[in-house]
Amino acid sequence: MILESIVIIVYSIALGLIFMYALAQLNLLFNYLGARKKSTDCPKWDLTNSEEVPIVTIQLPVYNELYVMDRLLDNIAQIDYPKDKLEIQVLDDSTDESFNSTATRIAELRKTGLDIQHITRENREGYKAGALKEGLEIAKGEFIAIFDADFLPKKNWLKNTIPYFKDRNIGVVQTRWGHINREYSLLTRVQAFALDAHFTLEQVGRNSKGHFINFNGTAGVWRRECILDAGNWEGDTLTEDLDLSYRAQLRDWKFKYLEEVETPAELPVVISAARSQQFRWNKGGAENFQKMMWRVLKNNNATLKTKIHGILHLLNSTMFLNILIVAILSIPMLYIKNEYTHLKTYFIVMSFFVISTLIFFICYWFTFRNIYGGGIGRFFEYVGMFFVFFSIAMGFSVHNSIAVLEGHFGKKSEFIRTPKFNISTLKDSWKGNKYLRNKVSPHVVIEGLLMLYFAFGMYSAFVVGDQGGDFGLFPFHLMLFVGFGFVFIKSLTSKV
Repeated sequence: MILESIVIIVYSIALGLIFMYALAQLNLLFNYLGARKKSTDCPKWDLTNSEEVPIVTIQLPVYNELYVMDRLLDNIAQIDYPKDKLEIQVLDDSTDESFNSTATRIAELRKTGLDIQHITRENREGYKAGALKEGLEIAKGEFIAIFDADFLPKKNWLKNTIPYFKDRNIGVVQTRWGHINREYSLLTRVQAFALDAHFTLEQVGRNSKGHFINFNGTAGVWRRECILDAGNWEGDTLTEDLDLSYRAQLRDWKFKYLEEVETPAELPVVISAARSQQFRWNKGGAENFQKMMWRVLKNNNATLKTKIHGILHLLNSTMFLNILIVAILSIPMLYIKNEYTHLKTYFIVMSFFVISTLIFFICYWFTFRNIYGGGIGRFFEYVGMFFVFFSIAMGFSVHNSIAVLEGHFGKKSEFIRTPKFNISTLKDSWKGNKYLRNKVSPHVVIEGLLMLYFAFGMYSAFVVGDQGGDFGLFPFHLMLFVGFGFVFIKSLTSKV
């Protein structure tokens, strides 16, 4: 009974942590709905008055972006802002043929009167953070806008964001990500589904109550003074954006989130690219939890509620580890439940935690409805999408849990950029992309074994106990089977 007791304890703790996270999401939903009912009047500069137009530097940190550099540069060149108040820095760490083609295109744009600089380094020290820091040293702007290579800001983007800096307490203005290839595949739809929840429910929900939010690494503007006051960019974590965001807010800088300003971007279309992005985000989140936890808890200016939300925010990626634990232990728990009938009361109590899934279902519905609209047809579409999203998210849990564990235990790794494809329509193809790896990740073997494991879990529902089976966990095991099966098969067929 010792082993069974350990399984029950670990399973219960993981379920409890997931439930706490679900309650935090529910609170953010209430904040989000409340914020949408309020009209906030903020002081803003009048950019039609030339005396109120500040100098802005746009930083474009790039590394081997052969397929999207021309698109990026042509798009940025169309930004509507006074040329004498705009500087563009292309922070280019490239080591392939994209370097020369980028230099050629920059030279052409400079002839049009655009103040655009091609800035290079001798090494990639600090990766993206190091490039941003070096560029900042020579930047002309009082405000620093940052865009990754796959982002396509609209012409009026600066005119929609810069005015909010009239409030001297605002250190960052962040905009919502859009998705130019949302409908390309099931994988892109699932990624968009998850990101939409973050960029509506979570960012608005936190920002509206003064809780910690994060600059998302791109599609936002920093006040130069804020960056320097917070200690400048640091490359000791894989998510330098989250790191600097917390350091700035701990110095009492305010962040302004603009849900209404959408910045389109390209989602990864191949599962290997999604893997590398997920690994970096989740490991970086765990690294920042280790770096920032005590600073948040000891901060005298943050309320208790803000500290709780901050800790849970930093623990976002760790939820994958809890999900994986619950998933793996659910099959032993199925057998324990039917073997030890005296534990019936415990299992009745544990069934309460299914409410976590219901909370997530409700929260994500509001996000979905906000983008696609309501109605009975849309609701049924949402039900199917929610099932698919949750299944595939759980299918990534092994990969992401390894990233989380490496982050918590301090294992350092290289900053792996997410390959870009220049794909926006169904006619575009990613095949032949030179940045894709051709070897299969060792994690795929584990994911294939877990697919079989949860198939066994579904079989177990029919044979456990002496009352004709127990189907309480069957839907859960079905979702896990589908999720791990999708990730496993797509990884093999896409040559991860």
